[in-house]
Order: sequence, then structure tokens, then C-alpha cells
Amino acid sequence: MIFSINLSNMDKIKAALERARDTKALIIGNGVVCRTAEMFNELFPGQKAIIVADDNTWRVAGADAQRSLDEAGIVSYPAFVFPSEDFYAEWKHIETLKAHLEPLDAIAIAVGSGVINDTVKYVSFLLGRKYMCVGTAASMDGFTAYGSSITKDGNKQTFDCPAPFGFVLDSAIAAEAPKELAASGYADLIAKIPAAADWMIADAVGSEKIDDFAWGLVQDGLKEALADPAAVHAGDVEKTQALADGLLMSGFAMQAIQSSRPASGAEHQYSHCWDMEDLCFEGKHVSHGFKVGIGTMMSTAELEFLLEKDLENLDVEACVEAWKSWDEMEKEIREILDGKPGHIARGIAEAKGKYVDKDGLRKQLEALKAAWPELRLKIREQIIPFEQVRENLKLVGAPYEPEMIGVTRERFRKTVSYIPYMRNRFTNIDVIYRLGLMDEFIERMFGKGGVWEVK
Repeated sequence: MIFSINLSNMDKIKAALERARDTKALIIGNGVVCRTAEMFNELFPGQKAIIVADDNTWRVAGADAQRSLDEAGIVSYPAFVFPSEDFYAEWKHIETLKAHLEPLDAIAIAVGSGVINDTVKYVSFLLGRKYMCVGTAASMDGFTAYGSSITKDGNKQTFDCPAPFGFVLDSAIAAEAPKELAASGYADLIAKIPAAADWMIADAVGSEKIDDFAWGLVQDGLKEALADPAAVHAGDVEKTQALADGLLMSGFAMQAIQSSRPASGAEHQYSHCWDMEDLCFEGKHVSHGFKVGIGTMMSTAELEFLLEKDLENLDVEACVEAWKSWDEMEKEIREILDGKPGHIARGIAEAKGKYVDKDGLRKQLEALKAAWPELRLKIREQIIPFEQVRENLKLVGAPYEPEMIGVTRERFRKTVSYIPYMRNRFTNIDVIYRLGLMDEFIERMFGKGGVWEVK
């Protein structure tokens, strides 16, 4: 089942569904929340339903989705509605919903955005059930992605679990959602620009080969979807639809290859780090997209920094000579992350996963050196300049300075030094680190006259 007002995108959506491991039906368009029952009957014939929402999402879409079920004669349990006040994807809500759903022979229908979807997604997995989702905002790429981001024991963690079996998104409802939700989605989508450049780099050094199908799902039409942030901010239905399509394709790409690589690079590592620090601003958790948006600015700056370097004339042996043994690197990690036991454990585990010895480093850098003339041109064509990224985030209503998410410049500077250890994934920051240029880059960004000068 496929329905979209964007007919030019139909072939792409069809291909995405054919390769998707979890999601088998998709309905997108203006006024399509009334088709919730149609999808449910196709995917779960003869089964009972229960809508899960919060106060806000019940009001904007949940009641209409329930009406659709009732009119179609689908047996359903009374909706489970969370209070919306600072509702967050936390373990206590997982336990609450699981306890409620476990005795019920029902398929859950998540009505909401990221928090509701992640909560229902993981609880359904724990109960061994499929589920479907009715999205209410173009707020992130996780609707159609595997995995659920939940805060447990004070740390944001990603738990493996399938994406929804079916997904409905009413573009009119999404366009009328609070502006910060679309802004968060836009920030998550623009992150795919530097993430792709990072994938090019990883491919060039032999770390992770590009999957052409997943690449195309995310990158084809991406810049067009990002082209009018002011219209997204204004609630334009067509532009919100394009934003939603881009986010959904990103999720499908991750489904297709069972990896977040198509949608995530160094920019997401900043978000991961701040997740571990339980970042809040003005007493509220900062959205994933807003953290990633600031990370996207920094990742773009990192890429622009590398583009200035004459890597085709790189002295590989000098880099190899300066390269640390694993024991030396582990000591360095412990020193840099001193006072952050959670960071230390993760840093050691993640860094060890991508550590190479001197011979391995030589192979990586020789491959990068050989590829650089062509790769440099491709990266320059791929990325959006730093100042344009900042302007686009500003126009869409997303944070464009670290202080706007509660990160001081001093804290940001320290975060940059943590990033090489935050994920077992080769990105631009790993190149900077392997070339011995971390201090130079940090000084460029936070030193005297830098973009975010620390005074």
C-alpha cells in the first residue's frame, strides 16, 4: 500500500518499501489520517487495536484516527494517553506502557512524533508484536528507522527493534505542528549532507563501502528538500511534505542496510555525547534534531578545514611515526575523559573498534592520499557551506549557536576533543585526529578570532 501526493516520488517510495525490512505500507498526504483504519485492516485483519498518544497528539490526530477505526468496525481498546508535560522517551514510560499493553490482545497504533513512536516501537518489540504509526510532525528520521532511543539509567541508549509495519503521515497535520518540531526535523535532515561526505571518506580509506541504493534514497532530491527553510517554518504544506519525504527516505535507507551509516556521521557523534550528559536547556530536554543541527555546523567546519589541506602531498610516514599504540591511546582517553566514567567506558570500547596499528594507519592514509584529488572535489560539491548551514537553521527556527541548546563554548570545545572516541564509525574527525591536526582545528574554532571564540 502506497499513497502520496508527491507523485514524482512514487517510484522511489515503491523501491524503498520493497527493500525495507520492517515497513510494508505507507500513506502520506493531505487529510489521510482518516485512512488509518484502511491500513490497519490491510496489515492486521481481524485483530484488535489500541491507540497510544499524548495529550497533544490525541487532540490533533488521535481522536480522528480512533474515529476511523470505529467507523470501520475495528474493535479497539480505550486509547492510552500519556500526559504531554515534558513527556520524554524514558525507561519509566516503557515500563508503564508495557504493563498496560501486555494483558491486552491488541496491536498498538502510535499517534505522535519521535517520543511516542520510540516508546511504542520498543514496547511492541518487547511484547513480540508489530505496530503501526500515525505521525503528527516532520520532526526526525526515526519514524521509519529501526531502533529506539530511550533514556535509561541516566543515559540515552539506542535499543534494537523493528520499525513500524505501516506508517501514516497527514501532511496538513504535520504542517500545523509546533514550529520547533519541523525545525528539529529540518536540522536532522540537513545533517545528511555532511554525513554523506563522511561516508565518502570512510569508503575511500576502506572502512565502510558506500551502498548505492541507500545512498540514493537519502541523497537524491535532498538539497531540493532543504532549499526553502523559511517556507517550512511558515507551515507550507508542500514544503513540509518534502521535508517529511526526505526524513522517511532516510529511515528506509537505514532499514535497507540495517545501519545508520546513510544518515549519520560526525555530526551525530556530538548529539551522542550530549545525550550521555543528559543535556537540558531551560529545564527541558533538547530535541535530537537541535543537537544534531549544532553538530552539523561543526562537522561542516571540520570538512571545510580538511578541504584546505593538501593531502595529495601528505607525509604519511610522519603521521605513522607519531601514531600512538593502543595502550598509549587508552591512557589518552582516560586522561581526556577524566571525571566522566560513562564516557571513558564508551570511549575505550568505541575507539578500540576502529583502532588500527601503524601498518593499518599507513594503508588508510595512503588510500586517502591517492583518492584525495577526486575526493576533495566530490566533498566540496556535496557539502553546504558553513555560513549557509547556519543561515538555513536560523530561517527554519532551529538553534544556530551552541548556547541556544545550553552548551557553552568552553563545553563545546571540550566536546570536540571527545568526539574521536564517541562512535566506532570512521568520519572526518578521525582523519583530523590521524593527521595530528586536532589541536589546530580546535584552536581555529575556539581560539582568538575563531567562530566560537572562548573568551
